[in-house]
Amino acid sequence: MRVGIATSTRFHIFDLAREMERLGHLQNLYTGYPRSRVDVVPRSKVRSFPWFVTATALAARAHISAPAWFKANDAVSFDRWVTRNLEPCDVFHALSSYGLESHQAARERYGALTVCDRGCSHMLFQQEIGREECERWGFPMTPTHPRIIERELAEYETCDLITIPSRFAWRSFVAKGVPESKLRLNPYGVDIQAFRPVPKGDDIFRVLFVGHLSARKGLLYLLQAVKSLRLPKFELWLIGSKMRETPAIVAGHEDLFRYQGVIPRTELYKYYSQGSVLVLPSIEDGFGMVMAEAMACGLPVIASTNTGGEDLFTDGVEGFIVPIRNPEAIREKLVDLYEHPEKREAMGRAALARVRSLDGWGNYGRKMAECYAAELERRATRASSLAS
Repeated sequence: MRVGIATSTRFHIFDLAREMERLGHLQNLYTGYPRSRVDVVPRSKVRSFPWFVTATALAARAHISAPAWFKANDAVSFDRWVTRNLEPCDVFHALSSYGLESHQAARERYGALTVCDRGCSHMLFQQEIGREECERWGFPMTPTHPRIIERELAEYETCDLITIPSRFAWRSFVAKGVPESKLRLNPYGVDIQAFRPVPKGDDIFRVLFVGHLSARKGLLYLLQAVKSLRLPKFELWLIGSKMRETPAIVAGHEDLFRYQGVIPRTELYKYYSQGSVLVLPSIEDGFGMVMAEAMACGLPVIASTNTGGEDLFTDGVEGFIVPIRNPEAIREKLVDLYEHPEKREAMGRAALARVRSLDGWGNYGRKMAECYAAELERRATRASSLAS
């Protein structure tokens, strides 16, 4: 089985490529990263179209965020480049919005199984709940370019399969009319070498938030949850990049947290290990990978229902699942863990054991390979029966 994988950006797709290579299935990885920065698979299997990623990185260093039209052009240009350079494969797996034309090419040229990889909820659901949240608070909304939305919806329609990482994302697709027969659920793993516990340096109860400081991540609800807490040896750390709406979110709450900035991925485990609990109160998050990262460092997690937490841990065992937009529920769980350190420690141990049972990204890779093989076998059986 030969698997071609395409993504302009990294996300979890590099982990998928590494696992397909380990299992002996990877044909090529088509990426927007320079070949010199791809260390997950042999360089001989990397096909690189680095212009947009390089430009975006240079802009980020100058504290300039790429506009929506630039991201749309990235998706279209990358897709067309892959289409021109696509090599024979049995499966073609592309990150959503980056594979519309190349999916068609893989199907027509090589009879490949086409897989659209969506890491979030259905695009229309994501747009609706994001708009609703910004209107609720008067936050400025960072729009998704209409061309990206159009491409995503077309991919959902034309691809053979859509892989999604959580039951929350699954429900959003079904609600938008996508047949369940087209969906495949496969939660993400975690790199247990990169994310590991180290000794905590103090006895402060430290709440961590890791991710974009955005309305989508539900940061305001966490700030509201801790606003009335006046507990000794209690801190809130915010880690991640600021967004257009960040000033409006944190206005009036500046005394509640310490902003740690954007931390390199290779250093994040040190920060997780100084925490007591991770809170991810997202309004919409297909699968918050920071949850597994924190758990790998021995932290329990408080996550909203819209994060994929239910697919990673059991409510009340390794952490807690709370409703979206509910600072009272977050506050209740924080106080519970603060007042019962033995419970917090037991949950942290359970969280660490849980992610170690995932074999890093091994379970994810094996399940994806099984998904490909089963679908290819079904197609072959169907073709055989039609021929006879």
